[in-house]
Amino acid sequence: MSTEDTNHNAQAPEAAASVRLRPFIAPCHQISPTAPLRWLKQGFKDFKQAPLLSMAYGSLFMLASWLIALWSWQVGSFTMLIVLFAAFVFLGPALAMGLYSVSCQLDRGMKPRIGFCLTQGKKRLGNQMVFAFALLVIFLVWARAAAIVNIFLPMARSPNASELMTFLIIGSVVGLLFTLVVYCASVFSLPMIMDREVDAITAVLSSVNAVLKNKAAMLLWALIILGSVLLGFLTLFLAFVVTLPVIGYASWRGYRETIIGDEWQQDPDTAA
Repeated sequence: MSTEDTNHNAQAPEAAASVRLRPFIAPCHQISPTAPLRWLKQGFKDFKQAPLLSMAYGSLFMLASWLIALWSWQVGSFTMLIVLFAAFVFLGPALAMGLYSVSCQLDRGMKPRIGFCLTQGKKRLGNQMVFAFALLVIFLVWARAAAIVNIFLPMARSPNASELMTFLIIGSVVGLLFTLVVYCASVFSLPMIMDREVDAITAVLSSVNAVLKNKAAMLLWALIILGSVLLGFLTLFLAFVVTLPVIGYASWRGYRETIIGDEWQQDPDTAA
């Protein structure tokens, strides 16, 4: 056996041990309950540093919302409107990868470019598809659960107040449970996938772990996201041009402050 083979065999167990020692879940910092307010301020700063690119992303979200509302109005189905917007909310985190890339570039002292966003997205396409597929499965399960909830509201006649209240309470609880699952799984996982050479499962588990260990702050962040969505509805989606990019950038800032991803290599194209 040659010396080179001997050295290779000696290094193999060390490499394997290194892989085994890598944690399956990234640790996280304990953050203050008001930390999301700081993320929001930093997100708005990122927006001002790349206004045209930010508004381009925001306009895409606004146009998508208009198309959903228009199609639902044409088919005359309010239920369809709710379902389509639910799909948009469920799959929205995967669509925000470009926003994370903009903040990532700013973080590294780079000038944000749409071409670079597309390149990063292409490199992370595999993990994005895994994550998007998981969200799609969750949405389909939610849609089936929503259909089952309809048994509490007989549609053959006009429901009375008691039946309507039962339907609204049960439907809201079911929807909230699915929303919490998506929120916990996505709030930090996609920024981590953008930033580190990490698989989708590890990123999702790290996100859930960080949310559970910072419940107060993450509740505030969820309320801020909800508020931005409601503002979009109240302005006929015009506010999405600004609010959704800011939320995307703030999510990146929250990830950077919360998740400790040192065990995973950074993207070599953006590593400082």
